[in-house]
Amino acid sequence: MSQQVLIERFFETLISGDRTAARQIVDECLSADAPAESIIEKLFYPTLEMIEKLYRHDQLAKMAHHMATRLLRMLTDQMQMRLETRESRGKRLLLVCGPNEPDELAGQMAADLLEADGYDVSFPGGGVANDEIIQQIGETEPAVVVLFGSTPADLPFIRQLIDQLHDLGVCPNTQVAVGGGVFNRAEGLSEEIGADIWGRTPTELVALLDAHPEKRMANGQRTVGRRRRSTRAA
Repeated sequence: MSQQVLIERFFETLISGDRTAARQIVDECLSADAPAESIIEKLFYPTLEMIEKLYRHDQLAKMAHHMATRLLRMLTDQMQMRLETRESRGKRLLLVCGPNEPDELAGQMAADLLEADGYDVSFPGGGVANDEIIQQIGETEPAVVVLFGSTPADLPFIRQLIDQLHDLGVCPNTQVAVGGGVFNRAEGLSEEIGADIWGRTPTELVALLDAHPEKRMANGQRTVGRRRRSTRAA
């Protein structure tokens, strides 16, 4: 069965609130020896993106949207226990996201995969004021701050947060990574606001952080990600 057909089957079970059928599809993947990371990457996250796209375009009722996101969160919680945990990297990471249920679900997937990759992850979710985030960064000195699954309404606060981190000199060696949500829908947005790294999906974000552990905008380089604009174009 193709990945797209599987996603569409899974999508139908989620929006109808069919918990039994949704679990059966996940069990099929597990029975085929698909690793938990692959199920999150190739089934859970693409389906969440489909749900959000249809809902944004008024093609999905609120009832179906809420049933789908709540059911997917339950399955994500269960899948986290199956992730293979790698050796600790000895790096602290703070991850925040948008305030809505889908934003937090995307953030949770990213947090779970980053934790499994060896990071010591703190995940307060969304709706936390910038001054509290900056205070937390100053107190814990994370190696990476991740803003994943943000909404357009979050952008002024994200831009302000990054500016404050640079202006105040709070943890100058901390990387700022963004991904998902509005960053996937706006070309060049991640570099415009001064992020060091941009990953379209949770799995891609993990891979980029692993590949570029010292990447900083202060180097004069542009944001690391799937698409990059040249310095002149920026």
